[in-house]
Amino acid sequence: MKKPIKKTWMIASALTIGMAVLTPLQAGATSVEPTNNINVQIEQQITGTIKDIYGDGMNLKGRDGKNYFISFYKFSEEQLEKMNLVEGQEITVEGSVVEDYSDFFTFEVYKRYLPKEVTNEDLTKLEKLFNEMKKIQKEMTNEEKFTDKELEKKFEEINKIYEEMYTITKPYILANWQPQTFEEYLGDYGFSENNIIIAENDKKELKAIYEEWVKLEKDGQEEKANEKYDEFYQLLQPYFDELYPPLTFEEYIEGMEFDIPAETLTKLKNIYEDARKAEKDDNSELIEKLWEEFHDILDQFIKPQTFEEYMVDFEFEVSEADQKQLKQLYEEILKLDKKEDQEKADEKWEAFYNILDPYFTANREILFSASKVIMNGQDYLPQ
Repeated sequence: MKKPIKKTWMIASALTIGMAVLTPLQAGATSVEPTNNINVQIEQQITGTIKDIYGDGMNLKGRDGKNYFISFYKFSEEQLEKMNLVEGQEITVEGSVVEDYSDFFTFEVYKRYLPKEVTNEDLTKLEKLFNEMKKIQKEMTNEEKFTDKELEKKFEEINKIYEEMYTITKPYILANWQPQTFEEYLGDYGFSENNIIIAENDKKELKAIYEEWVKLEKDGQEEKANEKYDEFYQLLQPYFDELYPPLTFEEYIEGMEFDIPAETLTKLKNIYEDARKAEKDDNSELIEKLWEEFHDILDQFIKPQTFEEYMVDFEFEVSEADQKQLKQLYEEILKLDKKEDQEKADEKWEAFYNILDPYFTANREILFSASKVIMNGQDYLPQ
């Protein structure tokens, strides 16, 4: 069963993460009263319970009943470790509401990741380029205004700016780079812990390739360095296969609920093993053909979710009238899937999500950039 997916553009790089999200701009703000007695809304304060924690932020259920995504971009990793955030914990956060995810990543935040040796002249150039990139991102926020071709052009403009910024920062990054020793680098993969012994002749060759790669990287010979990097991993591949062996057919289908005749099961197993062999041979055309054949057969036997099962993951209540209409559409979609009438099924999915859109809008997370965290009577401020 396939539901229609609207094309969403994501910009992800070492510089920025952008995702077009429209959010309400009011979040139950607390006014701050300066000494001149004029009330100015500078910072907002939110108290709530932590739902989920990510590397650079968390989902918070506010006491006001609203959902928030709190960004910790302004805080260092060391500070976040000290906070020791736990799901279910109640905390208070001060900060400001932003319009989309890319607003979390300001030039001040970007600067923190740069080597200290970057000159003021280069910082000025980087800030100008950074602001140009953010401007294009803002233009892309409402993607429905653009054709796919126009969006691709915007994306190319951002990549071009990123390359210009990388050209400026690369010499500083390389000058500060302290590569791991070969032994440290290889040790991180955990071969020894999993009793996988790398042959001495392979280890000797890997060390030589690794040291050549480091030298080429330091010399700024990126293309040749990438070739060495590929060579290194080609030599390691058999050991990776041993470390992460592919699933057997039986392991792959374990836990799937279906009733497949023995004859069809044997056919599926043969296709599965042929696909795995094609992957080893790096035969991309055959891989695609075999996996498509495999899933075409398997899909016939997989029991689709009921309407109730499908709706259980949504974190909001739907009115009885809408629920009745949604259930009818969902059951029509299942029938169309059986007939393999994808065009009509897509139309029904569109109608299905048109009903749900107001619920998504009402329950959309408010994006919040934290500048202070208050927890267990202790204040945490960015350093």
